[in-house]
Amino acid sequence: MAMMELLLKEDVEHLGVRGDIVKVRAGYGRNYLIPKGLALMATRANVKLIEQERQRLVKLAQAELTAAQTLGEKLTALTLTFQRKAGEHGTLYGSVTSMDIAEALAAQQLEVERRRIVLKEPIKALGEYTVPVKLHRDVTATLKVVVVSDAPASDKPAAAATE
Repeated sequence: MAMMELLLKEDVEHLGVRGDIVKVRAGYGRNYLIPKGLALMATRANVKLIEQERQRLVKLAQAELTAAQTLGEKLTALTLTFQRKAGEHGTLYGSVTSMDIAEALAAQQLEVERRRIVLKEPIKALGEYTVPVKLHRDVTATLKVVVVSDAPASDKPAAAATE
């Protein structure tokens, strides 16, 4: 099994952070990391280039951390409410996904990539949920998500009376 050394241009979860030189299987590097722009071949020229950029990267990393902390504070203070059709026992006809959450955040001028919203599986029942949002490798905010029924309030007592 062939291995190759790569220089990471971006943080890759479970592999390393920007600027690290890592050994990976050739196929993973050639077919995923390099085409996605996440890594470069670890040649002397590329290593020298990254070492020259390291000072800029340190400043950039600090700015990213500060921005992530600020956004994290806003997200922690925020509560998103979704109205969805639900059955008698609170089961949704559909679900609330990370895409729905990202769109709701974008509507409030908070740009968060969908892949940063950590939902193990879509929300499929009414209730309150805390959803982790991984903004930075050192910053994970918790977002409060409330899923309520879109049925009018007058329907609820009738539904409760039939049970």
